[in-house]
Amino acid sequence: MDKKYSVIVVGGGIIGLSIALTLQADDIDVLLVEKDHIGAGASFGNAGHIATEQVFPVADPAILKAIPAMLFDPLGPLRLDWRYLLPLTPWLLRLLGNMRHKPFMHIHHALSTINGVALAAWQEFSAQWQLTELVKIQGSLLVVEKEASGEKLQKQGEYLNSIGVSNQWLSQAQLLAREPGLANNQLGGLYYPDTGHVVDLKALHTKLTEHFVRLGGEVLSQCEVTAIHSPSSERVILTTTKGQLVAKQVVISGGAFSKSLVNMVSRIRVPLETERGYHLMLPNETDRLSIPVSSLDRRFIMTPMKGGLRLAGTVEYAGLKRPANMQRARHFIPLANPMLKTPLNENQRTEWMGFRPTLSDSLPVIDKKGPYIFAFGHQHLGLTQSAITAKIVHCLFKKQPTPIDCSPYSIERFI
Repeated sequence: MDKKYSVIVVGGGIIGLSIALTLQADDIDVLLVEKDHIGAGASFGNAGHIATEQVFPVADPAILKAIPAMLFDPLGPLRLDWRYLLPLTPWLLRLLGNMRHKPFMHIHHALSTINGVALAAWQEFSAQWQLTELVKIQGSLLVVEKEASGEKLQKQGEYLNSIGVSNQWLSQAQLLAREPGLANNQLGGLYYPDTGHVVDLKALHTKLTEHFVRLGGEVLSQCEVTAIHSPSSERVILTTTKGQLVAKQVVISGGAFSKSLVNMVSRIRVPLETERGYHLMLPNETDRLSIPVSSLDRRFIMTPMKGGLRLAGTVEYAGLKRPANMQRARHFIPLANPMLKTPLNENQRTEWMGFRPTLSDSLPVIDKKGPYIFAFGHQHLGLTQSAITAKIVHCLFKKQPTPIDCSPYSIERFI
């Protein structure tokens, strides 16, 4: 514990792990500290979708009309626990303010910018760390079963093509030829070629951790950071449940738990909330689909993985402490079955709930202030943006130009 590290990365999800490995690969000695175990939480339970096509804020003005239903529908795609309404209100008001045209378009542009370079970063990252068996860049589908939804989606596809988000409208015949497991009620959809998915998230984290340790990186798991202070510009002291740690610089990448970490080192109060997401894993469904399929009408995603078919999605605002409502995970079965030619095999299914870290403007914080580097708040796009975030953080550490203009992701936007 007396060793002084060049960098301590706090948070061992896919963001923190990717950053730690990228820095360690440049002969920067790194300690990766995780309060649970590496690759836990949302990094384990997400949909596995490298979703570069998702370039809009998490909420649009339609949410205003949906709030009453959110309060009373425990199984809806968007739910607000009424007991959490009071603590959520300041964040929710800022979220609503960002639906105005000017901030909405600013956020849309910033998400388009970072997602526009995310796939190339993932391809480079995958090749460097021999991940091609785990990371499949084969595209994804967004499908519809209502004619009105199809018209809306085709217009959106035309707009996305105009700003460089490549997609192709598939007729019903083309869709069913590509994914014959889908039922005839699916009328068509958008195919996004420049997207991908991870077929085994646990194996991904294991392989990245093995590379990190092989290069000399150190891992300290089951270790919670309780205080951080910097007595000088070259020395940061972390008080943890396993003693004190010392570093020249610290990366804060604690996902949904980053807010309390930021409060330890800054007077900036970041408007970070948790979006609780659920998944249902079906281990006997390994050949149902070939690529991720999302439903615009049903608002969830099905991702094929080595361990089966993962049904994921929904947003629940209920904070970090309330128990999970696993009925929300089980509800994926009646959502999915009508979309498929034959019913899903539910035997040996497993359920999960985790926390997505979402800032009120839907943008991550990727920034450096003094001895602290911030990399958190990636909402539904943590997996998507992990490789490019690691690349940006490496540039910030080395004081080199970043691949994109990072001013939209500054922590100081919340001052």
